Amino acid sequence: MSEAAYTAAVITVSDKGFRGEREDTSGPALCEMLREQGWQVVHTAMVPDEKDMIRRELITCADEKGIALILTTGGTGFSPRDITPEATLSVVERLCPGIPEAMRAESMKITPHGCLSRETAGIRKRSLIINLPGSRKASTENLAAVLKPIRHGVEMLQSAGSADCAAPEGAAGKAPEKPSVGAWMREAKADPDAEKVGMYLVHNGVVRATARSRVRQNDKTSRPVTGMRFSYDRDRAERAIAEARAMEGIYYVRGLAQ
Repeated sequence: MSEAAYTAAVITVSDKGFRGEREDTSGPALCEMLREQGWQVVHTAMVPDEKDMIRRELITCADEKGIALILTTGGTGFSPRDITPEATLSVVERLCPGIPEAMRAESMKITPHGCLSRETAGIRKRSLIINLPGSRKASTENLAAVLKPIRHGVEMLQSAGSADCAAPEGAAGKAPEKPSVGAWMREAKADPDAEKVGMYLVHNGVVRATARSRVRQNDKTSRPVTGMRFSYDRDRAERAIAEARAMEGIYYVRGLAQ
């Protein structure tokens, strides 16, 4: 699948947020989560709980911008103003009931109130639209529950033909795609903050075959390096990435096997 297929939009639906009376925390958290998994967040928006405005934003993202994954956060509860699912249902062409079912099942493991979420999901043209709850915690938990299968679904949407759902990863007739510094650079330059970046530092994990002892001590008996074993503390690595993102002058960080 082409890089462009991994584009995403995050739309926050909130009356108070739209009026500037409440800080949006779920939208930025979802954007960060998507970027960490290799998605290109190319559009964000804040709209009030108005059906026509939600509809217009979804249609623009799908029809005009051709964004592959469109997430909404907010407006999925029982309040009279919570009409995001109804707005979504009025624009999608095919429903994807398994996605909200999986999210609600995961939410029910955390709180019995998870069954009260009315989120829905569906397809418009080649865009997948998914509703998420309005809180930062609930929205990220819900997305985490389905993010991996969502990628496969988007791949099928973007493909010219059908995809083999039963095939193991990397076995659809071709070898798994290898990491590409060129692809990572294109992804970085598509980031909204790309214009602020003056220099990119990258390392693609390639290790030279010449042993260190031969280079530093001129030990000609050293054997060439034929393999490497790596391990890391994921929590510490993620903390380091978060700290790097918080540094002044750092606008784009891509870490781990994303």
